[in-house]
Amino acid sequence: MDLLNTLVEKGLRGESPTRAEALAVLATSDDDVLDVVAAAGKVRRRWFGRRVKLNYLVNLKSGLCPEDCSYCSQRLGSKSEILKYTWLKPDQAAEAAGAGVAGGAKRVCLVASGRGPTDRDVDRVSKTIAAIKEQNEDVEVCACLGLLSDGQAERLREAGADAYNHNLNTSEATYGDITTTHTYADRVSTVQQAQSAGMSACSGLIAGMGERDEDLVDVVFSLRELNPDSVPVNFLIPIEGTPLAGDWNLTPQRCLRILAMVRFVCPDVEVRLAGGREIHLRTLQPLALHLANSIFLGDYLTTEGQAGKDDLAMIADAGFEVEGTDTRTLPEHRADALAAAGGGCGSHGAEGGACGPCGDAPETAADAVDTAEPVAEPAGVASGESHAGLVAVRRRGAGTELPPNA
Repeated sequence: MDLLNTLVEKGLRGESPTRAEALAVLATSDDDVLDVVAAAGKVRRRWFGRRVKLNYLVNLKSGLCPEDCSYCSQRLGSKSEILKYTWLKPDQAAEAAGAGVAGGAKRVCLVASGRGPTDRDVDRVSKTIAAIKEQNEDVEVCACLGLLSDGQAERLREAGADAYNHNLNTSEATYGDITTTHTYADRVSTVQQAQSAGMSACSGLIAGMGERDEDLVDVVFSLRELNPDSVPVNFLIPIEGTPLAGDWNLTPQRCLRILAMVRFVCPDVEVRLAGGREIHLRTLQPLALHLANSIFLGDYLTTEGQAGKDDLAMIADAGFEVEGTDTRTLPEHRADALAAAGGGCGSHGAEGGACGPCGDAPETAADAVDTAEPVAEPAGVASGESHAGLVAVRRRGAGTELPPNA
């Protein structure tokens, strides 16, 4: 196929396709999906070999968010029966992070629900970063705390944060359809603040929210212009109790085409296979490793992921290897550019992170208590209850007394 040959040639040179070429990737048929994967796989191997970077999420503060993001179980007015708790203490977060590192994670992503952090919250997270790095000196730490105010990015960087995540999620034209309490421009500004502070920027998207091909291409090209080091690709997890609970718009083949398009547009950037991979790619998950060079290990913020041991087996069975802390993730030219800007990600180079929520809620009396005791769950919610037959709410790990999935 001439299209794929052209895209491979451009990708091997580190060049992006045209918008029309990116749209053409999404328009290919299911009959051609293996050819698309094989072509994008050549680009992935050119820049990242057969290495797979493992990342581990720690949800520092769950639920209680004033934002109205339609996809999020922690949103304002959510009826999702998720775990709800205020801030984990630094030692609790470090213990949770340690489980992920023991499972092979190279990066720990610290996430807190809400709009954006208060200065007190930045102090909390700074102490948590110190506690994690005291136990695991080489681990990379990515913060994902929502919209940043002036000076907060610099404080997080000084505290040892290597990266900051804030996803664009969808195209600027359709952003108002999924969120009304903040703007697309707010998100772009936060990513730029992180970059200016010398942190590695991570920003990605969520597919499956009813968007058109044009919207997917728009957001990926916007990300390319923003130039993050890491682009997480999430597939909507339709969680019961959210406005998008009934949106099951993806097939495994479509997910693979989306990942391939992102790889072609961002050939030398860490592309992370993020939330929703288990429920949408299902048995085709190993094929996605030929496109993405990074995944999350274990569970997500409020939902359960594939068992950590199964993640590791999948990587090995597919002929890939887990990336070690002594290996630089990004290609040399990107790592050098980040280092020149004063950044760095803990492991001889740089790249980005991926997490997920809106930010941080205003300080309340309940919020001010440093406790990780879960808020009482509604009666009748069974442990690991499955939503829509595929989505299981997280009942283990951070914020619970049960061991994490790592």
